[in-house]
Amino acid sequence: MSKTVLQGWLRGIPPPDWTRRPTAKDDLKIRAIELREQSWSVNDIAVELGVARSTAWQWVRHLPLDPDSERARMKREKGKQLTDGRWQAHRVARDAHRESARLKAAAGVGALSDREILLLGAAIYWCEGAKTKPYRPNNFNLTFTNSDPMLVDLFIRFVELKGHRRETLSYRVSIHESADVDAAQEWWIKRLGLPSDRLKRPTLKRHKPTTRHNTGADYHGCLVVNVPKGTQTYLWIEGVMAGIAATKLPDDA
Repeated sequence: MSKTVLQGWLRGIPPPDWTRRPTAKDDLKIRAIELREQSWSVNDIAVELGVARSTAWQWVRHLPLDPDSERARMKREKGKQLTDGRWQAHRVARDAHRESARLKAAAGVGALSDREILLLGAAIYWCEGAKTKPYRPNNFNLTFTNSDPMLVDLFIRFVELKGHRRETLSYRVSIHESADVDAAQEWWIKRLGLPSDRLKRPTLKRHKPTTRHNTGADYHGCLVVNVPKGTQTYLWIEGVMAGIAATKLPDDA
């Protein structure tokens, strides 16, 4: 019987298992699957077993990696430590540069004259304060709102120069409902030296956890400062800003 005839008879019939010879990597494949079940990554398996990454991937691609496993968590923590270590020197130098630039700029300011405070106050109010609208042309409500205590303090200094005493102003905290409202009010009172009897009922804003990031202990909301009988001051601010806008630079003359 020729070999060709025999092959024709056996075509389509799989060879029995006893005729199969084990490959040299069968034991490595079994070990790769065991490691994958222990949440090893493909790269780690390839290095551990001394095989190509593509080979390791072919062996374990049917087994998804659990990102919440203990090994995966430890690897992330180790990676973060290595990254932090590499960037630590850069962060120290960066922070030192920023602090040096900030201190240099602060030292160059010096004492502010009343005129400078008035101009600054008019400018910050025009950015952050309430203004008249075409549909409310006679609403001269002098109200300033901001979350930065530095700007709020500057505005209070400004209106004091315009003849409004701190004790006659009214203050109100605008803050999200999930925050510690009492602590925030106390913080503003101490931070700016406000008369506590002039603090009005706070305004609570709806908490939206999916979009808010200012939820830590340093969150104190905004302070709303209202200046009673502020019509003349408002008109003065409006005029100053018009004058600033009309001022031409030397090159434009």
